[in-house]
Amino acid sequence: MSNLAFNRFFLVLLASALVLPVFATAADKPNILFIFADDQTYESIHALGNEEIETPNLDSLVRSGTTLTHAYNMGGYHGAVCVASRTMLVSGRYLWHAQRLEKTIKQPTEIKKLWPQLLKQQGYDTYFSGKWHIKADANKVFDVATHVRGGMPKQTPDGYDRPHEGQPDKWSPSDPKFGGFWEGGKHWSEVVKDDAVSYLEQASKRDNPFFMYIAFNAPHDPRQSPQEYVDRYPLAKIKTPVNYLADYPFKDQVGCGPSLRDEKLAPFPRTEYAVKVNRQEYYAIITHMDHQIGLILEALKKTGQADNTYIFFTADHGLSCGHHGLLGKQNMYDHSVRVPMIVNGKGIDAGKQIDTAVYLQDIMPTTLELAGASIPDHVQFRSLLPILSEQRTEQYDAIYGAYRPDMQRMITDDGFKLILYPKVPVALLFDLAADPHEQHDLSQVAAHKSRIKTMFSKLRELRTETGDQLDLDAAFPEL
Repeated sequence: MSNLAFNRFFLVLLASALVLPVFATAADKPNILFIFADDQTYESIHALGNEEIETPNLDSLVRSGTTLTHAYNMGGYHGAVCVASRTMLVSGRYLWHAQRLEKTIKQPTEIKKLWPQLLKQQGYDTYFSGKWHIKADANKVFDVATHVRGGMPKQTPDGYDRPHEGQPDKWSPSDPKFGGFWEGGKHWSEVVKDDAVSYLEQASKRDNPFFMYIAFNAPHDPRQSPQEYVDRYPLAKIKTPVNYLADYPFKDQVGCGPSLRDEKLAPFPRTEYAVKVNRQEYYAIITHMDHQIGLILEALKKTGQADNTYIFFTADHGLSCGHHGLLGKQNMYDHSVRVPMIVNGKGIDAGKQIDTAVYLQDIMPTTLELAGASIPDHVQFRSLLPILSEQRTEQYDAIYGAYRPDMQRMITDDGFKLILYPKVPVALLFDLAADPHEQHDLSQVAAHKSRIKTMFSKLRELRTETGDQLDLDAAFPEL
């Protein structure tokens, strides 16, 4: 049985196994606060093991809620991976189906099928601020949409190919003259915070439940923050990743060479100094965003709505920021395909961590179930409620990943990851338990040949479900 067929079958069984509340009126339904970061890797939260970074408010969410430690994004169909991630999220469709949806997503019939509209049909007031980066008009999707931003704050020429050790750095993360997050006079993360606080005050005066989609552009580059945040991370205390490389050997054949915008941020070949500065600025903007999140959570409490609100925090994808000789997110390594995912709310266990592999887009059907809605047939992702309640321990048979129609493919299954580069061609196999930093390729180890064939066969099935049209057999006839 395919994953998608299993999904439909399981939902029928779940209806009798999972007892959700029956709401007498819309006002009885829980509020939903969705907080979305951009480019934030799973390994960037202090409470989850990163001792270099300060994230006190996300740490608090970790302590008061449940963390899904292995949440994945399926990938992207072009360099702006965020577009694919966000289109999948609001539509509920798998990667290549989401790509094809872009042609019709502006049509009224398709807008009605999007996440905010489905919750609106359940009596929710819907609010949005921040990064949207989806072809549908946010003002037609939400009741209220303010400061709708594009893919990223404007980067400047001085922000690329930097820094070079021993040479003056023309660019500064805290100088407003470079625009970017400072464009308009107030840092964009602070603008998003202000909007969220305002929405919470408005919502507290209304009878309807709310759905807030609060989308930070941070910590996407240009990684800008006030100097006080940069100063918290002295360069002497920043470490290079254990899987640091000066040059990724397959970068050009897999779409991660000097022509890719994200990769232009630091010099080629990479240097430890350049990577440390990039990570310093990455940590600083995350800590600055964390402070804004704390103010949003404080406003939620002050307005008396915290007890009836489910909070979801995640990011659209991760980021390399120096891992494997890469800077961007256009690759299949965990630092780029895994994201933080924290859930807080009534009935959610505090301080719990679950390592079941899920997709970040599973948040969408989860909120529909919390709202008492049935999950429409077009939604392919799955509710997290059975995982959170431990009614099941497996969400998907395997995790699929891809970058661009012809560049990269990935499957993660049973603790192993198989990465395929059709244009090289090369297959890489990693034992994620023994080698979490994905440094030791096992593809040529005889004992793993049968495993690779099994994983390749599963990847064929996932191609069908996700709408993937790449002929992998042509590139890898031996598999």
